[in-house]
Amino acid sequence: MKLLNVGCGPLGRAHGFAGFEGWQEVRLDIDPAVRPDVVGTMTDMSAVATGSIDAIVSSHNIEHLYPHEVPVALAEFVRVLKDDGMVLITCPDLQSVCARVAQGELASPLYDSPAGPIAALDILYGHRPAMAAGNLYMAHRCGFTRKLLADTLQACGFLRTAGVARPPAFDLWMLGTKKSLSDDAVRALAQKHLPV
Repeated sequence: MKLLNVGCGPLGRAHGFAGFEGWQEVRLDIDPAVRPDVVGTMTDMSAVATGSIDAIVSSHNIEHLYPHEVPVALAEFVRVLKDDGMVLITCPDLQSVCARVAQGELASPLYDSPAGPIAALDILYGHRPAMAAGNLYMAHRCGFTRKLLADTLQACGFLRTAGVARPPAFDLWMLGTKKSLSDDAVRALAQKHLPV
């Protein structure tokens, strides 16, 4: 089974998605410095053959697109996936972030990450220290709630979705399938791939 890791980041960084143990991973990134298998963008994956991928994982990438680019990227995901393929996306959950902003916590750290303290400003607009160091790929240009991400996936050709918002982690996880699966099949995929 072939797994496309979109926006893979540095060589050796694990994709962090459960249920793909033993799959052949193909790494795609816009930045050649991270030594991906394929240099490309989510909006132009022409180097990846149509219908050649069993699953796509995308960890904190979709928020780096402008809103008008999101359907273009998702159309590329649909194109490269096999007919029974699936996508698994994680990105910031703007609903939980904005709840903290409404409490006046825009610049105060919400949690610590390996990259240092993360504030709502970083989640909304991109990791400030990385951008200050010149990595403008880290800018955030759009955002999602659980409902918006599910609706967007469905509008772009993913027939079934299942997802979870994790307010303490300020993130969303969403699974989408190209094929219209039964409720039981979607639940089984969700149990295998979505965090509890």
